[in-house]
Amino acid sequence: MAGIDEAGRGSLFGPVFAAAVILPEDHRIRGLRDSKLVPLEEREELEHSIRQRAICWSVSAADVFEIDRYNIYHASRLAMKRAVQNLLPAANFLLVDAMKIDLPIPQRALIHGDAKCQAIAAASILAKMHRDRCLEAWDRVFPEYGLRSHKGYSTPEHRRALRMYGPTTLHRFTFDPVRSSSPPEMLPPGAAEQILLFPAEAEEAACL
Repeated sequence: MAGIDEAGRGSLFGPVFAAAVILPEDHRIRGLRDSKLVPLEEREELEHSIRQRAICWSVSAADVFEIDRYNIYHASRLAMKRAVQNLLPAANFLLVDAMKIDLPIPQRALIHGDAKCQAIAAASILAKMHRDRCLEAWDRVFPEYGLRSHKGYSTPEHRRALRMYGPTTLHRFTFDPVRSSSPPEMLPPGAAEQILLFPAEAEEAACL
């Protein structure tokens, strides 16, 4: 049984990441919960414990071009699908945080799953930690946007940088704050008309 969760769905910048984790049935990890509720130092310790104790785990992504083409909901499902497909041994049942994945595997979508299921919480931790490290690396490439501090989300600092410098090629052009700061010639086809309900693939995996 694998737990699956995503990170970065509401961000204006970069891929959406997803992780899948299979934990041993007889081994619980103390303190494991939704990554958004865990301080950084504790997240790092939990990440280490998950990687060491999991039967297998995987982190995958859907890039900004896929987000702009398919929309963020379907891109998140695509990232989750890739994470599950990279698990070895393969999962035979999926517990997903509030979504269904396009795979022929029995599954259950759990609302607030990262608060109810250790495997989903573990996936939440791995996806967020991997994404945060990528944003810190991109901050060195695009220092004027402040990605290290806000991790690509729609903060006043980020929106101000978009107005001053315009978007990078790794911004999500179909998201309104990015779209509204972009000259028409920069927008991908259909982006000017697309309305979202929510303001190069990277993968990592380990198996036993």
